[in-house]
Amino acid sequence: MDPIAQALGIRRADLQTELDRLTEPPEEGVSVGFGKRVGDGTTEAVERLATTATARSIAASIKDIDSALLKVEAGTYGICDSCGKPIGETRLEALPASTLCVSCASRPK
Repeated sequence: MDPIAQALGIRRADLQTELDRLTEPPEEGVSVGFGKRVGDGTTEAVERLATTATARSIAASIKDIDSALLKVEAGTYGICDSCGKPIGETRLEALPASTLCVSCASRPK
């Protein structure tokens, strides 16, 4: 197996494990509520919002890794999706699932 694909696969598996942990349903018999008074459950509500944001971020990272794995298979890994130029090694080391070179990634959207 290609070393890049192997590293991406390991990272994907780690992220999937974390996503599964964050999104598992509450244990049976555990009630979830926010309380009846102002302030009751505020900590729990904030935790849920943070967990949801983290789960979305992890899901997006998994999607990016899946795209990078497809590029490895196609032989186009390391090529910018926007300009077609090579993505620098330093960028790929820092962000292995990157699909854009530094120049294209820094352009305003």
